[in-house]
Parts: sequence; C-alpha cells; structure tokens
Amino acid sequence: MIKVVEVSSDSNIGGAGKCILTFLKTFDRKSFDVCVVLPKKSLLRPEVEELGIKVCEAEHLAEKSLDFKAVSGLIKLFKELKPDIVHTHASMSARIAAKLCGIKTVYTRHSVFPPPDKLCHGIGKAINGFVNNHTADRIIAVAEAAKENIVVTGVDPKKIDVILNGVEPLVPYSEERLSELRREYNIEGGEKVAVMAARLNVVKGHKYFVKAAEILKSRGIKFKFLIAGTGDAEDELKQQIKASGLENEVVMLGFLSNVEPLMNVMDVQVNCSFGTEATSLALLEGMSLGKPAVVTDFGGNPGVIQNGVNGFLTPTHDAETLAKDLEILFCDEDLYKRMSAECRRIYKEKFTADVNARNIENVYMAVLNK
Repeated sequence: MIKVVEVSSDSNIGGAGKCILTFLKTFDRKSFDVCVVLPKKSLLRPEVEELGIKVCEAEHLAEKSLDFKAVSGLIKLFKELKPDIVHTHASMSARIAAKLCGIKTVYTRHSVFPPPDKLCHGIGKAINGFVNNHTADRIIAVAEAAKENIVVTGVDPKKIDVILNGVEPLVPYSEERLSELRREYNIEGGEKVAVMAARLNVVKGHKYFVKAAEILKSRGIKFKFLIAGTGDAEDELKQQIKASGLENEVVMLGFLSNVEPLMNVMDVQVNCSFGTEATSLALLEGMSLGKPAVVTDFGGNPGVIQNGVNGFLTPTHDAETLAKDLEILFCDEDLYKRMSAECRRIYKEKFTADVNARNIENVYMAVLNK
C-alpha cells in the first residue's frame, strides 16, 4: 500500500479543491492509502471526511504558497504520517517540508496565467527554476499552456507531466424536468440558451458575451444568455446589460452551488477567458451531457474544445466571432447534433474522473520507480 498525503492551502473550494475531491472519489483504494492536509476551518474538510478520508489540519497554511512558520509544523506532521509521497497543490511550504524529511514530492500546477517577466529572464528565472526543480520530483500541469508557463520560468520540461482534468458525468434530465427549468429561467419557446459559468472577473471576458448578445439581438436571433457566478465585475456587467437594453435576453443568476440544472437546460456553453484559464471543469461537465461550447483560444481551452469538432475556438476579445459561431450552433441542427455526439465521445475518451485518477496514480508509481 502506497501512502500519499495531499496538501492544499485553500480555505474555500475552488477549482483545485474540486480536482482533489474528484481524485479522492475515484483513486484505487486497494493500492493507495490517501490522507489530506488542509488549513484550519477549510471548507474542504467536511467534503473530504464525507468520503471517508482522514484530514489533518496545519497552522499557517491558509491561502499561502510559502510561509516558513508552516514548514516546521508540516515537518512534524509528515514524520508522524510517514507518507511515501507528498502531493502539493500550490503549497511550497509543504514541498520544502517534504524534501527536508526525505519524502518524494509531486506538485500540481492548476492555473494558467502569464508569469511575471522577472521570473522569465536572468537571475529570477535561474532562482525559480532551481527552487522548483529541487522541491518537486514530478510536476503535473493540468494543460499544455500550464506546462508552457512553468517551462519559461526555468523548470525542467522533463519533470512535467500534462494531465488534463477529469470530472464525474452530470445526470441528464428528463424532458419533463427540462420543461420545468425553462419555465423557471423564463426561457420562451424557440429561444436557444447559452451559458457562462465563471467568476465575474474582468479576465473571464463576460463583457464580450454581453456584446455578442447585442449583436445576435440585432440579427433577430431568439436566445437567452444565462450568467452564473459572482465577483468584482458584477456591477459593471449589470450596467452593460442595462445600457444595451438586454435585461430580457441576458440574465445574471448569481452564485449557484449546483450547476447541474443550468448545464442541462443550456444548448451551448461559452468561455471568453483571456487572462487565466486551465482545463475548465465546467466545460468538461457540459461535454458529459453532450453540450458543445464556443470558447476563446486561450490557456487550456484548446486542449478541451477542438475547433469544428465539439465546438468552436474564437480569438480573445472578439465578440463578432463569438456571435457568429453561436448563431451557427443555434441555427444548424445537423451540425449541433454532430458536435453533441463528439462532446460525449471525447469526454468518455479523455476527461472522465477515472481517466484522470489513473493518470495521477501513474505519476505516483513513476516517482517511486514502481
């Protein structure tokens, strides 16, 4: 039995936390003994314990990659747990502690964003590369773009495994339930539904989604755009919707703890990110239901959506192309059916929770040379 300690610094349940939970639901319990280290009062704790997984809490871990106060406590904890592998999710403190204990380490890079220029050149790149190369035996990048971000900061590409995220499939709803949902969301007969489910930050590109709605309305297309999420761009987005006269066409739903109904009622999912995007879990969940997507060609999106196969790739900051591609999917039923079938096929082939778990387990075995 191989003992693995998963370490997260997250107090809330974000994308990394969801990935950890998915792995904990699907890992091979006959071969691996897994426990999780979290900050005190993390919202992940009850979710992890509900799966029957042991949780240990650590001081000075919350929301920080590196805090030297956390290192000594983690060293003591790792000596008690005696794991074969420490797998960290954005915690340099845990990597340092594991290395000081002589424990093999795996580090997952969950995000995609342009690294600071100072880490891409000269002494900054040399230091960053040295630290990361010496505190991780293997590095998992959740998208090719994430790997590229790491490599340009001096990390050895031979240490990096690209493992795309996986999700459990969503439950498809009956026609009766879908009719109820359409009434709940005030979706009228003949209206096609596009959804953006992402935090309301500028880099997520919601304003281009709203601009695309304005373009489609001018062309007489019948549609409903639904936006799920909260964030610092919320007020600006509401003003844009009102100024464009789109209150009936674009509806902001706020935070949703369960997006399964939304994913079922939509026809197309949209992702307009231009500043940070790895392998979107929402895109994968939509694909499990056979829902095509129109997404920007940024970050991890091209690793999920194949242009013209299971959706469309658009340039960033381009509402015109977004509107054009949405109109095609809304109006061409045969193309939509083909893309829907491709979504299900590609999901089953590449993005299930089981595929993801087996790939991670293979990294663990490689680290231990087994």
